[in-house]
Amino acid sequence: MITIISGTNRADSMTLRTANLYYKLISEHTPDVKLLSLENKKVWEKGEEMKAIEQEYLIPADKLLLIMPEYNASFPGILKVMMDNCDIRKSWWHKKAALVGLSDGRAGNLRGLEHMTSILHYMKVNVLYDKLLLSKINEEMDKSGTLLKPATEQLIKDQITHFLKF
Repeated sequence: MITIISGTNRADSMTLRTANLYYKLISEHTPDVKLLSLENKKVWEKGEEMKAIEQEYLIPADKLLLIMPEYNASFPGILKVMMDNCDIRKSWWHKKAALVGLSDGRAGNLRGLEHMTSILHYMKVNVLYDKLLLSKINEEMDKSGTLLKPATEQLIKDQITHFLKF
């Protein structure tokens, strides 16, 4: 199973729009895909909701696709808190992951993806070499989640192809 994680809890985010696009495109290849949005989720404590998230989205996944906006040259703290409240052996060890970074600026969250790569390696996760940096996301996607540039759509499709073979 593949779990796509929209790595922010911010409402009406470009991150969730991007995650929905990935969900749609991956679903064309396999029905075994789920989307986890952190919006309105209580992941800051190891309570019943966090345990349910682990059981439904993280533990059964073979592959994880993390879509992360840039927050202060890294990624959102809510994503790290969610990771810290998991049983890392069951939820993360020996799985495969792909990373997508988003930013309004020009670097597409490069620093955040490198930061996450180090964390994932520590947690024994194999990270796909094909990391996608989506810079100036507001020029790449409209408010309805439609991509505006065919070249960007092709990059996303190529990354998905690599991820499915990974």
